[in-house]
Amino acid sequence: MRRTDPEGHGPVRYGPPLPDQGLPVLPELRAVLAAAADRPDTEPSGGGRELLDAACGYWARRGLPTAPDRVAAAPGAPALLLALTGALGGDVLLPRPCAAWWAPQARLLGRSVFHVATPAECGGVPDPYALLETVRRVRAEGGDPRLLVLSVADDPTGTVAPPDVVHEAAEAAAGEGLHIVSDETWRDTLHQPQDTVLLSPAEMLPGEVTVLMDLAGPFLPQGWPVAVARFADNASGVRLRARVLDVLTVLGARVAEPVAAAAAYALGEPEAITARLTASVRLHARVAAAAHQAVVGSGALARPPRAGRHLYVDLGPLRSALGAHGVGDAQDLEDFLTARLGLPTPGGHRFGDELAALRVRLATAPLLGTTDAERVACLTSPSPLEPPHVQHALTLLESAFDDLRDDAQRWEPPR
Repeated sequence: MRRTDPEGHGPVRYGPPLPDQGLPVLPELRAVLAAAADRPDTEPSGGGRELLDAACGYWARRGLPTAPDRVAAAPGAPALLLALTGALGGDVLLPRPCAAWWAPQARLLGRSVFHVATPAECGGVPDPYALLETVRRVRAEGGDPRLLVLSVADDPTGTVAPPDVVHEAAEAAAGEGLHIVSDETWRDTLHQPQDTVLLSPAEMLPGEVTVLMDLAGPFLPQGWPVAVARFADNASGVRLRARVLDVLTVLGARVAEPVAAAAAYALGEPEAITARLTASVRLHARVAAAAHQAVVGSGALARPPRAGRHLYVDLGPLRSALGAHGVGDAQDLEDFLTARLGLPTPGGHRFGDELAALRVRLATAPLLGTTDAERVACLTSPSPLEPPHVQHALTLLESAFDDLRDDAQRWEPPR
């Protein structure tokens, strides 16, 4: 189906995304969920004490001391961001590109969304000068920018913003009176933690930042929705949390008690959780590096992935070859590569990028197989790229991009 893109870029086709299956659920998590299955009720609005205490412990271990009355939980990060956006009011600024679910929360409330370019070295965090110019322009046009959402460990680009870039962007935002929501869902998935420094904006400007983390993905299966937010330890943080709880209460956005029990267990970071997360990060890092090599070898552009389970690919250098296949924009590119690879390859327009830009996000999870047995084989193998199904997926990816490179060379005009 085609309809007009909300940013006015023209007609865009929307359809159901292909499933992005994760690793099998840990037996320990299944046991916690089963033990709480006789508690069919929901947690209090904002989360119960066990879940909030576990979140406090998680952040304290990362240098962010937190009290339970500065935390709120909801059934998924979208519900929390919706409540935060409603509580703060005003227009919303987002980096370009950004997580696909950020902008819809603001638009659902009728808020204007403005995308800001990111620096060359990373995604997830706006370029500070572009941010200041955007704020100036929006205010000159009668707008009221109040909220900046960013992510240091970024989906969709898979990059990690250097501390100096984060600091400059955070200082620029605070100087303009913007509240910062830092989505730190993927902060524990650094591919090379010994070589990568991740610094939260909340460590730099503790009074200006709300930290948001979705547990579904890194810690819990995607079908177990729960997220937590950490508010500033000051009067404005107290007021913001109270308004967020009001919105969550009106929405009836409460975490199911069995899922809350599993989330509290995961946030406690027992050995079973940390071992699985470490192994999972190592696996996705290996696969992401191989996918990145295949992509850039074709002449496409992609920042090296440093965290998470994605990489963001710019096929602009292969535009002539793609044009021969009828690909003229990001939606066409999504359709073409999804059919060619048999893998979900959402176009950049889903992440706030320009429709005309030939960009897609590639995920590593679909390269690990289609069954639990195949994914476990990758997780437990000392050479996770060697299982036949992984080799086949990577070979298909490399072949598709190499074909485009060869087509581009044939279509290159003579000099």
